[in-house]
Amino acid sequence: MIRLRNLEKSVGQQGGRTFILRRIDLDVQEGEFVSIMGPSGAGKSTLLHILGMHDGDWTGEYDFLGEPVQALKPAQRAALARRHIGFVFQSYHLLDDLTVAENLEVPLSYRDMKRADRQAAVADALDRFRIVGKKNLYPAQLSGGQQQLVGVARAIIAGPKVILADEPTGNLHSDQGREIMDLFRRLNDEGTTVIQVTHSETHAARGHRTVRLADGWIVPEAGSPGHAGRSADSAVARVR
Repeated sequence: MIRLRNLEKSVGQQGGRTFILRRIDLDVQEGEFVSIMGPSGAGKSTLLHILGMHDGDWTGEYDFLGEPVQALKPAQRAALARRHIGFVFQSYHLLDDLTVAENLEVPLSYRDMKRADRQAAVADALDRFRIVGKKNLYPAQLSGGQQQLVGVARAIIAGPKVILADEPTGNLHSDQGREIMDLFRRLNDEGTTVIQVTHSETHAARGHRTVRLADGWIVPEAGSPGHAGRSADSAVARVR
């Protein structure tokens, strides 16, 4: 589903460029649940936003469902992302002036769907996530856990092939976090590919594998080729 080769992200600064991501090679198969971990500043969220096609300022190769993303125009990238990618943010990113039901309808408004079909899809999502009673409330009237639940429902309402989640439990207490992770597991079991950024080893373990970043590099697993003696200036870290 996803294939990255020699992907790099840098920013210009006085005296040269600072690399945020270096020589990233990564494959993600359809139906996988991948956790991305690393210290603050490692490049985790930057990588996720590149995967979500929110960030187009990078070099290298990114194939998504056979499409060479680096060769697409911005409008084509945006359309590809809308069709196949759902994004869950740490800070929920719900629209404050819209009700729960109206927030859920937003991703469907980009599709060629009749209003009756959009309303039916919203009704199904409200029922599936057991938030029918919240449909006419505004985000400010919800708890953090309820807002994140709506955020996940919004991410999947259009049937994306992959969910990208950036610290989805970072603002939640432990019980709410477990509920969201249980939800991701169910979605993955149903066939949705999930890629999450997390600081929690417990939540990372809910996935099939963990990709670790440090200083913009993918860190090879202990015992893998290239693990010993890799320097940040000369080695290429790869995950297969």
